[in-house]
Amino acid sequence: MNDKIKINLQIADSNYPLTINREEEQVVREAAKQVNIRLNKYREVYKNLEPEKIIAMVAYQFSLEKLQLMQRNDTSPYVEKVKELTELLEDYFKEE
Repeated sequence: MNDKIKINLQIADSNYPLTINREEEQVVREAAKQVNIRLNKYREVYKNLEPEKIIAMVAYQFSLEKLQLMQRNDTSPYVEKVKELTELLEDYFKEE
């Protein structure tokens, strides 16, 4: 059974034929929808700006949000604290 499907996405007034995994269709379509929503918002606000600059602004906004989410989900400080507490507990139980 083939798990791939072909779809067409319209992003920024262009069509993009894609072959994707069937289970990814909803998220792929939603991503394209979100890009178009942001493009349209920027087009309303910056009517005289070139399309390339608007697309760059949208790309920047998505990139910034992704980096902020990655930073917010950084668990390394917690991992270090858990290691520290584990060592303290291990030392405590060794003394008994």
